[in-house]
Amino acid sequence: MTLVPLAHRVVERHPEARGTVTLVLEPDGGAALSPFAPGQFAMLYAFGVGEIPVSVSRSSDGHRLTHTVRAAGAVSRALCGVEVGASVGVRGPFGTGWDVAAARGRDVLVVAGGIGLAPLRPVIEAVLAAPRAHGRLNVLVGARTPEDVLYREELPVWRQPFAGVTVDRPSEGWTGRVGIVTTLLAEARFDPARAAAFVCGPEVMIRATARALLHEGLHPGSVHVSLERNMRCATGHCGHCQLGPLLLCRDGPVVSYDRAEPLLAVREL
Repeated sequence: MTLVPLAHRVVERHPEARGTVTLVLEPDGGAALSPFAPGQFAMLYAFGVGEIPVSVSRSSDGHRLTHTVRAAGAVSRALCGVEVGASVGVRGPFGTGWDVAAARGRDVLVVAGGIGLAPLRPVIEAVLAAPRAHGRLNVLVGARTPEDVLYREELPVWRQPFAGVTVDRPSEGWTGRVGIVTTLLAEARFDPARAAAFVCGPEVMIRATARALLHEGLHPGSVHVSLERNMRCATGHCGHCQLGPLLLCRDGPVVSYDRAEPLLAVREL
C-alpha cells in the first residue's frame, strides 16, 4: 500500500455508457503497486483537481489497473476526461475485498445497481474462470435507463449461466425488463441454503436487495455488500467514512450484511 500518489499513465480508455468510461492504467516509470483484490479500491488523483476512491473493475496484479469511473463530481468528471497518454495519481490498495473464496461450492448471486456493477465485475470473472469450483452463477443488473447499462459487450457471455437486466425508465426501442433489480430474483436459479450473494449499488438498493435475499432464505452472513461513504484519507485516520463502529476505508467497503444491517437501519436526525 502506498500513501503517496504514484503517477500512472492512461494506456487505454473505453467509453462504457453515458458519462462513464473505463481507464486502464500502468505505472509511469515507477514501481508497481501491490496487487489489488476484487472489491478493494484506489484513491485516484486528477492532478490539479483532487482525488476520489474508485474500486478496481478488473482483477489486477498491481501493474495494470482497471477502473470504471462515472462523471458525477469535479474529480470524477476530470478523470473521465483524461485521454490516452495522460497521467493520473494512484495510491492504494485500500479496504476489504469480496470474499470470493467463501463462494466455493456454492451458487453465486451478483446483484448490481448502476455503477455498482464495476466493483462486481472481478467477482463475475473469477467465478467464470473457475466454473467447477462454484455452483450456478446469477448476474442481476439494474440501471436507471438502457443508456446507463455497463459492459454491454460482456453481457452475452454472462448470460450463458444466467444474467438479467432491468431498467427504471425505458427509452424508445427498449424491449427488456422494466422495474427494480430485485424483480429479477424470480428468474434466478439458486439454492438459498448453499448460496452466496455479492451486492453493490446505491444504499437504498442494497437494503432492498439484502432484505429480498434474506426473504428468499439466505443467511445474512452469506450476503456481502459494498458500502460507500465520504472517503478522504483512506487510512482510517480522518473519520469521514465512519459508519457506527466501522471506518469503511479500513473495515470496508465490503462487509457481510449481518454486520451492515443494524448500521444501515440508523437514520440521521
